[in-house]
Amino acid sequence: QVQQEGEKKLVEAEQSQKRIDKIVEGAQERLIQYRALLKQIEGLKAYNEQLTTQVASQDDLITRFDNSITQVSLIERQMAPLVDKMANSLDKFVELDLPFNTAERQERMAFIKESLVAADVDVAEKFRQVIEAYQIENEYGRKIDSFQDIVTLDGAELEVDVLRVGRVAMVCQSKDTTVSARWDHTANNSAGAWEVLDNVTYRNAIRNGIKMAKKQASIDILTLPIAAPEAVQ
Repeated sequence: QVQQEGEKKLVEAEQSQKRIDKIVEGAQERLIQYRALLKQIEGLKAYNEQLTTQVASQDDLITRFDNSITQVSLIERQMAPLVDKMANSLDKFVELDLPFNTAERQERMAFIKESLVAADVDVAEKFRQVIEAYQIENEYGRKIDSFQDIVTLDGAELEVDVLRVGRVAMVCQSKDTTVSARWDHTANNSAGAWEVLDNVTYRNAIRNGIKMAKKQASIDILTLPIAAPEAVQ
């Protein structure tokens, strides 16, 4: 009977130990979960602080955009007449400039004029087109160019090679190099006309300049007729 009671106590003790072990294991799992949740909370706090900063920055950006939007109508009212004035000035400049690439330049200006009155083209695109035209015209003044043309000299038409050095000088020479001329913008009642040059003085220079423009000769100094400054009337 004593032995049976001892065995019974052992079974009860074993069962109690199992319950204790189970409780300890559950406590450890809850402890691990608790520590994991603490880490998640720390991460969420940092994330929330970052989002708060981003939201504040976005609110500031929205405020600036709102202020910019309120200025759009004012800017458009100011830009439209400016773009129109710039286009008219450039058109007048092309008209009074040296007569080169005439068809191309007039076509560009005609396109810009059509865009200025087009309802489906916003003021920003109109401004871009005008600025692009200004840049192209500016580049003309930086380059040396040569092209073939038919000009009127002393009342007769003559096929020539034209040499343009920026906007400093524009001269031409007949195919047989026997005739050389320069463009005089003050001739023909200020409409401009070709004026025959002393071929002995300018023949070789113009011929060499044409070769340079065609990349058939290296760049060198040229002796060309340059119009003298004029007093403003």
